[in-house]
Order: sequence, then structure tokens, then C-alpha cells
Amino acid sequence: MAYALGIILFAFGILVAVALHEAGHMWSARAFGMKVTRFFIGFGPTIFSFRRREVEYGLKALPFGAFVKIVGMTPQDDDVAPEDEPKAMWKFPVWKRTIVMAAGSVSHFILAIVTLWIVFVIVGVPDGSKIDTVPVKVGAIQNCVSKTYQYDPTTKAPKACDPATDPKSPAAQLGLQPGDVITKLDSTPVPNSPTLRDTLRTLVNRNVTVTYTRDGQTMTGTAFIPQVQRIKADIDPNKTADKVTPSDLEQGGMMGISIDVYSELPIVRSGPIEGIGDTFRTIGTMVERTFESLKQIPAKVPKLLSAIAGEQRDPETPVSVVGASRIGGQLFELGDWTNMLTLFATLNLFFGIFNLFPLLPMDGGHIAIAWFERLRSWIAAKRGKPDPGRVDYVKLAPITLGVIGILGVFVLLTVTADIVNPISIK
Repeated sequence: MAYALGIILFAFGILVAVALHEAGHMWSARAFGMKVTRFFIGFGPTIFSFRRREVEYGLKALPFGAFVKIVGMTPQDDDVAPEDEPKAMWKFPVWKRTIVMAAGSVSHFILAIVTLWIVFVIVGVPDGSKIDTVPVKVGAIQNCVSKTYQYDPTTKAPKACDPATDPKSPAAQLGLQPGDVITKLDSTPVPNSPTLRDTLRTLVNRNVTVTYTRDGQTMTGTAFIPQVQRIKADIDPNKTADKVTPSDLEQGGMMGISIDVYSELPIVRSGPIEGIGDTFRTIGTMVERTFESLKQIPAKVPKLLSAIAGEQRDPETPVSVVGASRIGGQLFELGDWTNMLTLFATLNLFFGIFNLFPLLPMDGGHIAIAWFERLRSWIAAKRGKPDPGRVDYVKLAPITLGVIGILGVFVLLTVTADIVNPISIK
């Protein structure tokens, strides 16, 4: 029940963000004196509508977005009444049209900033300085462990183990589950992850008795600990996988688990002013990662196809709104408001950046055309030639349809993968 409610809440949040995007266009357009005639949430048949100050507001049956109608967005719009000509958008200065078209993305940026500020100041974040003090709580489990460290340029991460050739992980041998807490290896207590790592340095190539708790009950099992190549503990955690050298590696044992430290860490909150700095530092990191993710999308498409075909879903593959809502539902079910809100902020930042790309039908395409027209007119005036006029959007229709087609296929792939083979954080 909590999972379903979380999905609904997260999807509703995305719908609100999209509605605010369109509202940003509407509010800025009306502020400059442009005429706005319609603002609707959803598509398809109209459920209800009302009119206020020239604008028809309403709700439609299919909650897949929102739209606003600004009179004369392009010179080719043929539905501009003679009395509305002075209020047609295309007749306004280019800087005003730029603000109107960018206002949608700005609304996403504002949402991301406000959401992150709420995370840092009100919700709180796990205290990373205590990361080495929390119990060894099992997060995800690997079926195998790689005996040698190899860099995978396609994923830009250490190469994943191969169950056919690499040894079965101790975690898989024991049947560990997420939420289990490892407390002892043989007779050595394991109160935290550094102790686990140090102990596994010596307990290799032999069977080890592992003690762990599950749902308050103490359990034991025996597993063979294979010797593997792993990164040393004192290596800079910010060092990327492709920069790891042989001197950064050591021999030791691995359990084949990710450790869920964040659910055990104490929560800390920033002050209102301090939270502003935390927010913008995080925004900077998110922007960098967003552009990095966008560059990697073409390489991720084959992995989406593989996931649709039934292979294991790479957690680094793109997700649709469907997949993001499912992850949001899982985080809600776990009570992880910090990561749920951070995911919402990340999506808004992505929407805002992507929408400014200089391609039609995105807002960035309209902005690029407006400035191209302005530059072309300025050059013509300098050369003493007549103004070449406005760009004919009809001639750009094939390019626009091509972009829409590519985006449509990509959305179809991600939605399909998120339905038949979704990413799970559990």
C-alpha cells in the first residue's frame, strides 16, 4: 500500500512540476503583455474548465503533462485575430521572448533549488562523517565477485563479475538478504565496515563462519572467502575507476555486498543560511553529472534493449517518468524522504537543462531561432540589405519531426524497460 501511494505521490509531483513549467511560460508572457488564451493540465477530453481574464483554465482526462497557448508564438500561426495582432508573441523584442521561453526551465530550476534546501534544512541528510561507525547492514547482494580488477570503458566503472567464470560471492553462498547485519567472522567481532574489510584481508581461500542478525534473530552460516583484487582503503574515494593503477590495489577477501550505511547514519540538518550554500554546491555537482549522463545515453540504448529482452537491468540505464515514479515509490515505502526528494530535484534539474537544448520542439529551439533571426537581421542591416524576416517554421518541420521521432522511440524504450524489467533499489 505504501509503495503504491509513493508512486502516486511522486508521479503527482512530476505532474505539478510540468504544470509549473507551463505556468512559467504563461506568467511571464502575460507580464510582458502577450495574450494567453488557454492553460490546461492534462490532454484529451476536457473534464472541466473555466475562464478568467481572457484565459481558459482547465483539467483534461489524461494526466500526462500540461500546455499553455500563447497567441502568435511563431509568425506562421494563422489563428491570430486582427485585434490580437499587437499582443502576438512573435512581435515582441527577442529578449522578452527569450525570457518567456526560458521561464519553463527556470521553474524547474527553482523547484530543484527549493526541494534541495528543504532536504538540507528541514528533512536532513545522513551524517557522512559517521560512515565508518555504523553496523555492517547488507544493502544489495552480488552473485559473484571478480578475482581481478578491470576497468570497463562502456560503464566507466569496474568491470562486473561473470557468474560463469568468477567465484560465487560469500553473500550468495550464505543466502544473505538486504537488511541483514553481519556481526562476526569466525571469532572476530565485526562492528563496522572498516573492521569487516580488515578482517577479510586475512580470511581468504578458506571457509569462514559468518554470524549475522535477521529480524532480530542471530543466524550463522559457512562461506568460502575467495581472494580477490580490490582497491585499497586509503585511496581517494573521488578517484575515478579509469584512474586506478596497480599500486592502488591489494589482495583480500570480499563478501559481495553493498553496505547500507545511510539508513543507519544519524541525520543532520543545516541552518537556513548554511542550507543555501549546501544547496548550490549540490546543484553544481548535479549539473555536472547531468551533462555526463546525457553524453552516455547513446551507449546505454543497447543495454535498454537487452533489459527489455530479459537480461539483468543495468541500474545505470536511463529511466522514464514511470521508472522514476517506481523508484520514488520504493523510497517512500522505506521512509527515505531525503533520497526521494533528492531524486525529485534531480529530475527537475534534468528537465530544465534538457528543455533548453537548441532543438525544436524544445523551448531552447525556439530561443535559438529567435536569436538567429536577430543576428541575421543585424548583419543584414550592417550590410545595407533588407531585413530577411522571420524563420519559416514550416520548413523546419522535417527536423522537428525527426527530433520528436527520436525522443519518442527513446521514451518508448525506457517506459517499456521500466515496465517489464524495472530498476529496484531494494
